[in-house]
Amino acid sequence: MPTELHTNFTGLDFVNPFVLASAPPTESKRKILKAFEVGWGGVVTKTIGLHPVENVAGPKTIYQRASETKPYVSRIKRPDTVSHSSWNWELISDQPLDLWLPDLEEIKTTYPDRMLIGSIMAGAGGEEEMDNWRKLATSCVNAGCDALELNMSCPHMDRKDMGAHIANDEEIIKSILKAVTSVVDVPIWVKLTPSSSSLVEGAAAAYAAGASSISLCNTFPSLPLMDPETMKFEVEVDGLVTSGGLGGLAILHQSLQRVSDISRAFPDKSISGIGGIRGFREAFNFIVHGAGNLQVCTAAMEEKGSGGIGVKLIQELKDDLSDYLQRNNYSSIEAFRGVARERIVEHSKVRRKSDDYTGGYAK
Repeated sequence: MPTELHTNFTGLDFVNPFVLASAPPTESKRKILKAFEVGWGGVVTKTIGLHPVENVAGPKTIYQRASETKPYVSRIKRPDTVSHSSWNWELISDQPLDLWLPDLEEIKTTYPDRMLIGSIMAGAGGEEEMDNWRKLATSCVNAGCDALELNMSCPHMDRKDMGAHIANDEEIIKSILKAVTSVVDVPIWVKLTPSSSSLVEGAAAAYAAGASSISLCNTFPSLPLMDPETMKFEVEVDGLVTSGGLGGLAILHQSLQRVSDISRAFPDKSISGIGGIRGFREAFNFIVHGAGNLQVCTAAMEEKGSGGIGVKLIQELKDDLSDYLQRNNYSSIEAFRGVARERIVEHSKVRRKSDDYTGGYAK
């Protein structure tokens, strides 16, 4: 049976299901063009906004590595270590909209067969902010974006009406989608924070209001480690640090849980899976839990000599997926997408040593 890396996701034809996530790998025209040149099926631009952005006066991203010897997890460069995670407190793009627009046009003109998804973010503090969402949406779509990803997940925003702060409010989610869908007619992906006790409810609100897909998971709010000898954080500015986002392999299992939660609640809806994909095995797990599209960030950034876009990584992902499809006589990822859903059950449904267990309830 012929195998096919092409995937149709939210009505868009991707040459392969692998996409660079909204992050430093997609922060510029140069990087995005290079990403398409080396084979990525799509990119989600670094989030574009209309508000002033200025990053910290120091490192914005660090990479932590694990070892069997002390220290077990650290950003310290040592032999015989493996990737553990990335940590960042980087904000959205500091490139203004009017500079992004000609770049988006050139990118889409140069690679018309690759999917360009514009990530956008504004606030929720009234009609002026809704106008900001509308302006960002129409501008990016008119410049050639095939879809939009609404950033309701950035874990380190000072404003309480932006990013992850608003993803628990179903009315705000609905109002933003209403504003965006009123002015553009492209697939809308909604990137929700994984750090929410009402994630399923938030996804329900987004889908009901017109979202084509939910993107999960953005980085998890976290703090960097402090060195016990120097009493300094492994990343800080003037001795100070604030909450940042943890990504990479360290969040893989938590990300799969969130994707599974959404997929089991809405098996007929689309999900773009993110969080800890370093190779085909991790990507496979997102697919069997229901994801139809895979976004990658940390692994691409860590690849030495690639300029942070994962030149070798994308070839490996494509080759390994193609090999898996051929060996199993699958025509596409749709042949096994979502197969894990029915095997995720309540705790009481897992067989016990006796027949007397009642799930914690008295008989």
